[in-house]
Amino acid sequence: MQLSFRTLSTFTAALCFFLALMWGLVPQRLLSLWDMEFSFAAGLIARRTAVLFAALSVMFYLVRHEPPSSVRNALSHGFVVGCWGLAALGFGEWLNGHAGPGILLAVALELALGLAFFQTRRVSVEHETAG
Repeated sequence: MQLSFRTLSTFTAALCFFLALMWGLVPQRLLSLWDMEFSFAAGLIARRTAVLFAALSVMFYLVRHEPPSSVRNALSHGFVVGCWGLAALGFGEWLNGHAGPGILLAVALELALGLAFFQTRRVSVEHETAG
């Protein structure tokens, strides 16, 4: 199923906003999904991660109507690299026993989002070269 950039960007903005709230307000719940204990250090990193998710939410919300452009291309490429990098790290942490199987949900979502943005970017390039 091919999603439009607007739909994908809006979904990503909402997801990032949700994750910003979760990491900022109840990080222990997310960490427990990964079989990790909450600590002062984990809380510090979680709160900082929450701000990064909030920033991503704002960016994706503001560019949701952007036509194919270098801005949209850069945002899509950066997000694909980030998603697939996080998926690889998460899978590695699970394989090494540093995180529980709950992290595989995050890995699956990161792979899917990366693929969706990759496909949306590819379709945009095809439309640019055809037009």
